[in-house]
Amino acid sequence: MRIMVFLHGTALMHKNGLGRMREQRVKQVLDGDESVYDFASYIPVDNVVRKLHAWRQQGAEIVYLSSHTRGEDVAKDKVILRSYGFPDGQVFYRRSGKHYHDVVESVLPNLLIEDDCESIGGEREMTYPRLRPDFKAKIKSIAVREFGGIDHLPDDIFALVSY
Repeated sequence: MRIMVFLHGTALMHKNGLGRMREQRVKQVLDGDESVYDFASYIPVDNVVRKLHAWRQQGAEIVYLSSHTRGEDVAKDKVILRSYGFPDGQVFYRRSGKHYHDVVESVLPNLLIEDDCESIGGEREMTYPRLRPDFKAKIKSIAVREFGGIDHLPDDIFALVSY
């Protein structure tokens, strides 16, 4: 099973969100908090690393989807993932004018976990709603609250698929 996890807002957040309630984290983005733009200082959202390792230990392949479009910015994501002990996994991103749905359709994960994009426009910014119908039939989607983490999702990957 291949699980694709969106990075910014789902698995990672700006450093000034640490110790804040989810709603405060969203407000920081809306208010233009300076740490939102310092991607090299991003931190894991809550216990995401533990959750992803639990899925990996059950045989899931974890891959990531970055919001970045430039390789040098994705390199920062990779440093953060390594430094916080995220499971190894390829980091995909939008190249050459591609959209998120193009990336997801080319990777074809079994499961896509992304946030609801509350701070940047909601569903119109999400990936899954943009997938072509034939891909929606092949990819399960779980949308979580932006900056709310994935701690509440099942540890068991079989329960996760039917979540």
